[in-house]
Amino acid sequence: MHVTEYTVIADREGFFAACAALAAGTGPAAVDVERASGFRYSQRAYLIQVFRRGAGVFLFDPPAIGDMSALQDAIGGVEWVLHAASQDLPSLREDGLVPPSIFDTELGARLLGHEKVGLGAVVEDTLGITLAKAHSAADWSTRPLPQSWLEYAALDVLHLVDVRDVLWDELVEQDKTEVAAQEFDAVLNRPPRPPREEPWRRLSGLHTVRGRRALAVARALWTAREAFAQEQDVSPGRLVPDRSLVAAVLADPATKQDLARVKEFTGRASRSQLDRWWAAIEEGRADQTLPLERAPGDGLPPPRAWSDRNPAADARLKAARPRIEQLAVDLRMPTENLLTPDTLRRIAWAPPEPIDDETVADALAALGARPWQVERTAPVIAQAFVDSVQDTAEPSESAS
Repeated sequence: MHVTEYTVIADREGFFAACAALAAGTGPAAVDVERASGFRYSQRAYLIQVFRRGAGVFLFDPPAIGDMSALQDAIGGVEWVLHAASQDLPSLREDGLVPPSIFDTELGARLLGHEKVGLGAVVEDTLGITLAKAHSAADWSTRPLPQSWLEYAALDVLHLVDVRDVLWDELVEQDKTEVAAQEFDAVLNRPPRPPREEPWRRLSGLHTVRGRRALAVARALWTAREAFAQEQDVSPGRLVPDRSLVAAVLADPATKQDLARVKEFTGRASRSQLDRWWAAIEEGRADQTLPLERAPGDGLPPPRAWSDRNPAADARLKAARPRIEQLAVDLRMPTENLLTPDTLRRIAWAPPEPIDDETVADALAALGARPWQVERTAPVIAQAFVDSVQDTAEPSESAS
């Protein structure tokens, strides 16, 4: 059995030596991050894996190392190769690690039309090497990390640069290098999502709660759990699951003891923090600012309702969507990578005036479409919108 060679770095002396080795390596740097999602509240990196040709694989322990700026100095001038970069970039930035440019092997595989784009599938497709994906959902805040986990983590970066080279050749063959460059740049420079205005509404099972006062109690319980989870750095659902918070709201207990008797109110902190949850319930019951039954949203109506609410928009969407889907087939990539469904819906609902290639192109760009997407889709959408007007006009003309 082949054993992957790697070095675990958990002290400052080893850290500086590893950074010197990586700085002396050649070509791009493969980078991956392991978090403890589902176990910890934070999304911080508990392991950062880096590979560079001529240097080898290093597994860095950020909590033990502290300041990671020497690693940024070592590889901050070369392209970083990541798989599903949007997942790892926030955690890397938290440690002061920011690539100058990236190659995203998952996104590259999507743009090339690969059927499966998970890391294991892409490595197997491009290199013929099978990876065992056994520990992706593990608690990476565990210390010491088991040997089998470290081996898994090393394999996540060991082959990435070779994969990148194969995908690059495919991108050249399909004339998609500029497409990929724009997409990678968009991922790297995408601003963080603004925080949700009412994140408590994401409570699973909240749809069963009726009445604004009950919703205020649910909000107070969610807020109390969130604060405690952040304080303890534990995933909120591991303290008290969503379903338990909702069960407490639905039970409408009269006293703290009644709350303790709710069988569905479970979780490791459900009883040890009973005072905290009861205080939240009382706070919700006394709150004078009651939430609305439904959250206000700026989203569009679901397309199934368009034929009644905006028949012209419905016609535009029905004319454009199959043409965009066919264009994606012709370009050998998923439709959502050619143009997001939301972007198409928004421009169909409120198109520019007049409708032509140029105005549609401007509208797509304003909605965040990349130049390559605008170039390929604007003429198709503009023609579809014009045709939809003619198609809806023809019946009345023939009837007259």
